[in-house]
Amino acid sequence: MSEHPKPESPTRPRPVSAVSDRPIEAAVESLTTAAATRTPCAPVRQYLGANDIDAAYEVQRRVAQARVAAGARRAGAKIGLTAPVVQQQFGVFQPDFGVLHDDMLYAHTGPLPLARFLQPRAEGEIAFVLGRDLDRPGASVADVLRATEFVLPAIEIVDSRIAGWDLAITDTVADNASGGAVVLGTTPHPVTGRDLARVGMTLRRDGEPVAHGAGHACLGSPVVAVAWLARELVRREQPLAAGDVVMSGALGPMVPVTGPGRFRLELDGLGEVEAVVEEGTK
Repeated sequence: MSEHPKPESPTRPRPVSAVSDRPIEAAVESLTTAAATRTPCAPVRQYLGANDIDAAYEVQRRVAQARVAAGARRAGAKIGLTAPVVQQQFGVFQPDFGVLHDDMLYAHTGPLPLARFLQPRAEGEIAFVLGRDLDRPGASVADVLRATEFVLPAIEIVDSRIAGWDLAITDTVADNASGGAVVLGTTPHPVTGRDLARVGMTLRRDGEPVAHGAGHACLGSPVVAVAWLARELVRREQPLAAGDVVMSGALGPMVPVTGPGRFRLELDGLGEVEAVVEEGTK
């Protein structure tokens, strides 16, 4: 007797069919136009629905692919929606991820042009820089610790092409997890012997504290968040590689960037990094 066919694994991304290609292309066009014209667009869930995450990641993939074709280079990945306070802000209660490109990375105290963004907000994070590939299915916290060469304090300037930050999970996933830019610190720190869950953070704007948080707000620990990301990217056949920069997720609330100014992140035991937002072209 012939063997019954095995059902498709529920954890594997659903292939995008030709039938669903039109709404995906409509979402790609909407986000691409918003980025090019610096004009936010309506939520793309009008095309994708509010819950079709696989379709949203296909939109993200196509937009990222077009950026690479235009000359950008993949530099790593970012995790979004890790902190409960951020999830509460948007009513989206699961993490997502996006792609980092080389033109999104800025150095400590280097000028960050405000005109690059549509609706920017700042948040404090810990960036992981990998010394080994993280390409094993079922990656664990131990795998992440072994693969990490060092960590850096980092400020992410998140941004949204969606008008008014009116987001469902499919909106932010399709929009590269609301990626904007990343400002990296310059002093590397080993992860050996550090409990990143206990790292406290203060984010200051022009010297005044505007946000506080800690590592445990990021899925319990930034290391746990990176392990989640590694598993998701292997599952979607986009594994993390040696040299990648990984933004592990917010340690506290996002702060609106309403004009030029200095945002300074202080992380207990991991130093400081400063983002200098200036008027000017991108």
